[in-house]
Amino acid sequence: MIVLDENIPENQRQLLRSWRVRVQQIGHDLGHQGLADDAIVSLLRRLGSATFFTRDLRFCQTARCHPRYCLVCLAVEQYEAATFIRRMLRHRRLNTRRRRMGTVVRVTHTGLRVWRRSGDEEVLSW
Repeated sequence: MIVLDENIPENQRQLLRSWRVRVQQIGHDLGHQGLADDAIVSLLRRLGSATFFTRDLRFCQTARCHPRYCLVCLAVEQYEAATFIRRMLRHRRLNTRRRRMGTVVRVTHTGLRVWRRSGDEEVLSW
């Protein structure tokens, strides 16, 4: 399941859906507007196998690694979110749920930084 934070603009959510990426968004399809960060993490644990995309870089902490979800922090402009979400989902090292679970990923224009539960850190290029 692909979950978008409420800070991902509506036009980016619609663009993803036009590309046939099935997404659900906090405040629209899941939870409610203004859901606290800790409540989002609890929701992700309950959902299981969720990949959560946000532009809130406070989520980008190695301590947040958990085997039931993947956190992706987008360090890009809001109008670029959909493009970078699709790029990340297609990256050869992260293109399946199994490869993503238990990670925190920071997405930038230059590439990805991936932290794993084991404490490993990996830098990936596009």
